[in-house]
This record gives sequence, C-alpha cells and structure tokens, in this order.
Amino acid sequence: MKSEMAEQIQRQLCAKYNANYVPSEPHLKVGVSWNVKERREPIHGMRIQPEGDTTGWYIWAEEYSDADDFFVPLHVAHMDEWDSKISRYLGLAPGWRFLIAEDYEDVWFDEGLLNR
Repeated sequence: MKSEMAEQIQRQLCAKYNANYVPSEPHLKVGVSWNVKERREPIHGMRIQPEGDTTGWYIWAEEYSDADDFFVPLHVAHMDEWDSKISRYLGLAPGWRFLIAEDYEDVWFDEGLLNR
C-alpha cells in the first residue's frame, strides 16, 4: 500500500472506531507469527506501547502461543507481502486490538494492553 493511501485508509478506520491515529512507520517492526504469511485465519492484532524500533504491534493467526519463537520481527514496509488485509489496522493507537477473518471484523480498545 502506498504510504499516502495507507495513511488515509488507516485514518478512516481510526475514525470509524473513534480511535486515536498513531502511525506505524515503514522502517519500524511488528512482531508477527509465521502462520500469518500462510494466510491462516482468524488474524489477531494487539498494540502495546512501542519501544525502540518497534511499533508495539503483535499479530498472529489462529491460536496464540507463548513459545519464544512464535513471533518474528517484520518491518511494516513488508506487511502487505505477508497479508494485505492487516495494514489498514496499523494506525490504531496502543491499547487497541483487532480480530479479522474472511467476512468478519472486530476492533476494540483494551486498556490492559497499556500496562504491559
């Protein structure tokens, strides 16, 4: 997704859910599970406070795992190569979650994420 178009789509999604817009810059990283690249569903996303060169986003498909190697770092610029449905949510501020599947979308604020 081109950056101006991506930002516009992300801002529209934030407005839809009355969420603050906090950009996920292309050079920053998300934590993502390998099965997202395999187009598995549902896809879960949660954003904690960013640290260092990260966005604070953790994204996984199907079931969550606490295995040390469950998440791998991926630059935001490469997210569309893994699954193009995800980028539109990456402007949601820390504390927000999403759950998406073929014909399903749920987006909500989880205050508990701000304490992680």
